[in-house]
Amino acid sequence: MKNLVTGATGLVGMHILLDLLSKGEKVKATFTKNSRLENVKKLFNFYNKESLLSMIEWVEMDIEDVIQVFDTVMGVDHVYHSAAIVSFLKRDQSKMSNINIKGTANIVNACLEHKVKKLGHVSSVAAIGRKGDGEYSEVNSWVESNDNSFYAISKNKAENEVWRGVQEGLESVIVNPGIIIGPSTWNRSSTALFKKINSGLSFYPSGLNGFVDVRDVSGSIIELMNSSFSSERYILVAENLSYESVFKNISKYLNVKPPSYVASERLMNLGWRIEYLISLITRKSPKITKETAKTSSQKNYYNNEKIKKQIGYKFISIEDAIENTAKYILEFK
Repeated sequence: MKNLVTGATGLVGMHILLDLLSKGEKVKATFTKNSRLENVKKLFNFYNKESLLSMIEWVEMDIEDVIQVFDTVMGVDHVYHSAAIVSFLKRDQSKMSNINIKGTANIVNACLEHKVKKLGHVSSVAAIGRKGDGEYSEVNSWVESNDNSFYAISKNKAENEVWRGVQEGLESVIVNPGIIIGPSTWNRSSTALFKKINSGLSFYPSGLNGFVDVRDVSGSIIELMNSSFSSERYILVAENLSYESVFKNISKYLNVKPPSYVASERLMNLGWRIEYLISLITRKSPKITKETAKTSSQKNYYNNEKIKKQIGYKFISIEDAIENTAKYILEFK
């Protein structure tokens, strides 16, 4: 069995790569000209798996280049598609359209052309769509709403490309992780939040959201890919938690003072406007955007019963996820 992992230098991709190699699988992994392969080395070193690095077949691939994608997919049995842009900045919307939507379409078309046995697509709970506070499961249909960020829209449209592939005969599973906690570069993914708290953060948002350990995202999608299940989507959320509890646990394992003030929705709305004006002057990315202010003030619950019932999956606690991530950050920051 030969596997392809797209986005193999990202938080999820690195862990899928690590887990597949640990199982003795053959893996082809994609990177881009802007990728930092040293981050993969750090992660493998953290898990004492550096001996597996020599087993990776690295391939530089531009997911927007149809020919490169088709050439890369040729000869593989399973494709794990984790390459994506996660951003809440308006200037990144074109990138998200090209990579998240068109890039996924290219992957799906290549899988169909080369008769890949199965595609595992890493989506997001954001792709389910939101309209205010509520409880969500896999059966929820997309709802047009101002609560959906452009990132959410792009991930939903990417899922639609996968469903198109399914209709054309492609076996596929989709996973929809909540906020992913796990070891990564200091300024990327959820570790950017750890950095803010480590630098001293006095407030926490008032909302509640679903969280999951990156090891569960990797572990569950690999298990699903090797199962008989197909044409299904699965919410991956270990726990629905308040930002207050998550921020305070992060502070605990980083050994810093926890934030003590709640930032109301009104305060968050004021904050993103101030950050926007500052960003126009400094040309630096705002710390808070309109989308992040809105999302972090909402109370969204995600039902994880489907994956627990279908494959008996057991999730790692979010406290364990935070402890593991903090350990990595303190070792490599």
